[in-house]
Amino acid sequence: RKVQAGFEPLVSGFLRVPYGDLEAIAALSKNKDIVAVLVEPVQGESGIRIPADDYLPGIRQLCDDNGWLMMLDEIQTGLCRSGEWFAWQHSGARPDVLTSAKALGNGVPIGACLARGAAAELFHPGNHGSTFGGNPLVCAAALAVIDTMDEHKLAARAKVLGEQLLADLRNALDGITGISEIRGQGLLLAIELNRPCTELVQQALDEGLLINVTAGQVVRLLPPLTLSDDEAAMLVDTLSTLIRRFLG
Repeated sequence: RKVQAGFEPLVSGFLRVPYGDLEAIAALSKNKDIVAVLVEPVQGESGIRIPADDYLPGIRQLCDDNGWLMMLDEIQTGLCRSGEWFAWQHSGARPDVLTSAKALGNGVPIGACLARGAAAELFHPGNHGSTFGGNPLVCAAALAVIDTMDEHKLAARAKVLGEQLLADLRNALDGITGISEIRGQGLLLAIELNRPCTELVQQALDEGLLINVTAGQVVRLLPPLTLSDDEAAMLVDTLSTLIRRFLG
């Protein structure tokens, strides 16, 4: 609601179900008006919510059984951040439609919509457009980003570094009262506290760390894919000190 406020009327036609609840999606199978399921493979803004291993494969099966399109929002999770090129690859549940942006331009504004099979035949020239869509300069930048990610094997790097950061954060904050969970996938990391902690954003910035607090009490970490080992160690040391001090 916080994100949507002020932008009404919103696009209609969406039914919402709890994230991670396959049964809630299956319960809608008798609704003949449904044509697709749109979901994030990992929820970002709500605090790096990672679903059960069978969630995306289950959605893929429900879509196949009911003739629905499976659509994934990989704007935050895609382009190597999760430890794979796209987060769906962890489960093998290939979508019909996928959205990408953010890291695709590495700071240059670009978004893309990928489709395969029958879904790729639904859009035709003139159906939709934007003033700067297909900008050649921006597209050249995106191609360079993809080539660089491939050349430097940033997906594999994100996987290894993410696992190390997760282990180091859990070790550094072990036994601290007030921490509900430390979770992550690749370089999508979260430390959930049992109380609001938005003031940590400024405290971290004062120490040279750029972090985010989502859902009021989740410290969200999306470090650069080019993060060095020394920078990773500094992140763990500095942030764990701040959290220990904050929780008292």
